[in-house]
Amino acid sequence: MNYFPEIDFLVHRIISIFSTMKIQFEYYLIAIFSIFVGSQITEGFLLIPYWQTLSASEFYSYYEKFGHTIDRFYTILTLTAVLIPIALTLHYLRTKTHKIRLALISSIFVILFVSCFYLYFKDTNELFYQSAFSDIDLKTELVTYSKWHNARIFLEILSLIFLIMSVSKNK
Repeated sequence: MNYFPEIDFLVHRIISIFSTMKIQFEYYLIAIFSIFVGSQITEGFLLIPYWQTLSASEFYSYYEKFGHTIDRFYTILTLTAVLIPIALTLHYLRTKTHKIRLALISSIFVILFVSCFYLYFKDTNELFYQSAFSDIDLKTELVTYSKWHNARIFLEILSLIFLIMSVSKNK
């Protein structure tokens, strides 16, 4: 027999609010990761094609002026996005939930798309700063850059899909 039904109601309400906040927080994390993927798609559909229209001198002038700003923007966004599936994987591991497998798959795709940076983009971006390509070589390199970028977007989308599936999976 409960002598304080108001307190009992209040306790259940607080538990319900915190449960809802946890679910909302996971969806906020998905929204942040989605913004990251959207920014990558935007780069692939707007920025890289624009670069391909420039002559080598115009491109290097543009890259000298905006390259560091672009790098900082994508570094912050990428680091934030990378931490999301990894943090959820660790959280699901700690709470021993069945969502771990899907979050782990998302984290594997995160590792793969980050590795693209070290396999290709890091050195290529440095070569852009050094104005290392001739006009013809730059055009060829930007086609290669676009292909690598599209492959990276594919991995990011796969990571996002598994991240959504992990958060959406019922308990």
